[in-house]
Amino acid sequence: MSILSKVADFVGGGLFKEIKEGVMSYFPPDMTPQQKAETELNLQKFLHQKEIEASSIVAESAKQLDKRIESQEGTASDLKQLPFIGRIILFLRGLQRPLWGFFTMYLDFKWFTTVTDYSEQQQTALIVINILVLGFLFGERTVKNLEPLIIKVFGGKQ
Repeated sequence: MSILSKVADFVGGGLFKEIKEGVMSYFPPDMTPQQKAETELNLQKFLHQKEIEASSIVAESAKQLDKRIESQEGTASDLKQLPFIGRIILFLRGLQRPLWGFFTMYLDFKWFTTVTDYSEQQQTALIVINILVLGFLFGERTVKNLEPLIIKVFGGKQ
């Protein structure tokens, strides 16, 4: 999860809700229910507007970051300008994910079907490779979802 999405979650998810609850806790006790409802509605509209502004600032920051990365690192279309080598580099970049995926599947197949025992260091290396490749192929969320299982498996050995 990028820092900008964490900021968006913090601002959009909890901050404005906490502000609203904090302000509402200071309502005078002699306010009528109608006055409380009107004040709460106005406060909710105000905070919603601020949430929209904060979200647009985060989105704009993400765009600027993307532009900065693009200007510093270039894009795939920049590689096409190199007549022969650029196309090879693009091909190798596209080949990387499937190559790592199939290599890991081959290692796992050998691990589960070979009679010879792997040392604990080799097994740990295979597990780390699997986590890295799965995280790369399927994203951080997959690894986060598997984290309790990983902890359970490794916790039982110690």
